[in-house]
Amino acid sequence: MTAGPSLRTVVIVAALVMSVSMGLRQCFGLFLGPVGEDLGVAAASFGFAVALHNLVWGLAQPFVGALGDRFGPRPVLLGCGVLYAAGLLLMATSRTPWIGLDLGMGVLTGLGIAGTGFGVLLGAVSRAAPPERRSALLGLVSGAGSMGILVLAPAGDVMIAAFGWRGAVLGYAAACGAMVAVSVFIGGAPRGPAVRVPALPLGATLRAALAHRGFVVMSVAFFACGFQLMFITTHLPRFLGLCGLAPAVGAQALAVIGVCNAFGSYGFGLLGQRFSPKRLLAGIYAIRTIAIVAYLSAPVSAASTLVFAAVMGATWLGVVPLVSALIGRLFGLARFNMLFGVVFLGHQLGGFAGAWMGGLVLDATGGYAAAWWALVAVGATAALLQWPMDDRPRPMPGVAPA
Repeated sequence: MTAGPSLRTVVIVAALVMSVSMGLRQCFGLFLGPVGEDLGVAAASFGFAVALHNLVWGLAQPFVGALGDRFGPRPVLLGCGVLYAAGLLLMATSRTPWIGLDLGMGVLTGLGIAGTGFGVLLGAVSRAAPPERRSALLGLVSGAGSMGILVLAPAGDVMIAAFGWRGAVLGYAAACGAMVAVSVFIGGAPRGPAVRVPALPLGATLRAALAHRGFVVMSVAFFACGFQLMFITTHLPRFLGLCGLAPAVGAQALAVIGVCNAFGSYGFGLLGQRFSPKRLLAGIYAIRTIAIVAYLSAPVSAASTLVFAAVMGATWLGVVPLVSALIGRLFGLARFNMLFGVVFLGHQLGGFAGAWMGGLVLDATGGYAAAWWALVAVGATAALLQWPMDDRPRPMPGVAPA
């Protein structure tokens, strides 16, 4: 029997893949202007393709996760990495907007990131890591998802200026190809004794998970997480423009969020080893909500925006290692990828709702005041639900808790 890859190899490969897969999708906004000018598409059409990408990602995640549980991370990463690259190639070469944007950037890259993002990678790390180090390593890999944009965004700007937007997308497709090549080293079949059991059918696994009240509560709270974060990433630059601030402030705020997120994810991963993950999750939702109230209670300025961005960034993806740790505690690791996909679907539906709600409020009122207070209400509800969550283990039949 061939030994699997070392823990160090799994973590390094997962971090590299995460940084590229997440970094690429975070750079889609760079192409809104150039694509609109070249193809004559409205911003709303481009925005729909991005929203479709998020929706396909969320809907595909449970099923892609189930494949990872059964066959291991390598074939899923390779297959979905190829889909990701194919979507970018289609976007770069097609002159028909719905083919290049909706099918390429929307559907194919959405399917691609479902297998190269959080679910499969965190499942691989969870299985390879000992329990006492699992939360910190999950935080480290989650934080890597924010580091790719620090390289890929400026590289994209340079490529657009030098080769046009199509050349830049081809460059991103090449980066995606390198990501596929690196994925070979992560290993094949699932590791650990907890996965060497007969697999429950998909429906039976879902019924067992949804029968656990704590799992349902965590999923609902994760909806609130996506609702808040997607509103901010989609609408903060426009909100700042309405407040009279320069566009550069919005770009700086998003960069600050990315940098602080990398450290915050790892930090909350470390805290998750010492303190209750469910209480830390409640704390994150509460901190975000308080930060929003404080931000709205004072005049909006460049300085206050960057402070707000730092606080939000520090709590941005700190939820991911904590949610991952709770899934392992509740049900063990045998069906981790699929169950994370179910929870993450809630997050993506929340993100879709948050981004859409912001646009509806802006169109109806000319401002974002009602939308911000909706974020406050949703965040406070999530914190109150998450704090008393039932986190008692209820492993799947035949599987020991992690």
